[in-house]
Amino acid sequence: MRTVIQRVSRASVSVDGSVVGTITHGLLVLLGLSATDTTTEVDWMIDKLLTVRLFPDDAGKMNLSVVDVSGGLLIVSQFTLYGDLRKGTRPSFIQAAGSEIAEPLYNDFLVRLRQRVTDVSPGTTIASGVFGAKMDVELVNDGPVTLVIDREHQRSKSTE
Repeated sequence: MRTVIQRVSRASVSVDGSVVGTITHGLLVLLGLSATDTTTEVDWMIDKLLTVRLFPDDAGKMNLSVVDVSGGLLIVSQFTLYGDLRKGTRPSFIQAAGSEIAEPLYNDFLVRLRQRVTDVSPGTTIASGVFGAKMDVELVNDGPVTLVIDREHQRSKSTE
């Protein structure tokens, strides 16, 4: 599982010209799923997204999480995060999960994320794109702050 997260002052996603998800002040999460991902990776990534400290405290240091600031999370599926350009100039997507695996896992990710947020921070909002759709994503990157979180990389370095 791989994400690109961006701290945003606002973000939205549209399908066919209609806005299907929007947040203010929070995290835009581009979510890529690999063929080997399971609910273990889903739960790990959700924990990471809800606890990563990317928002400034009163001293201006990044010490607060999206939950701490009651921010929003906009989740957008993006299989191209698993594009491999090591050979040639056309990306290979062999590592990306096919839709038969990715769509149920993406939907499960959203269900689990919403449940966790309900349990820990009712003020945090969750919005999403539409799996498999051609989407237009608009954002204002706050900072800019952008990070990549790669579960496979974490798994290979730690057994946590």
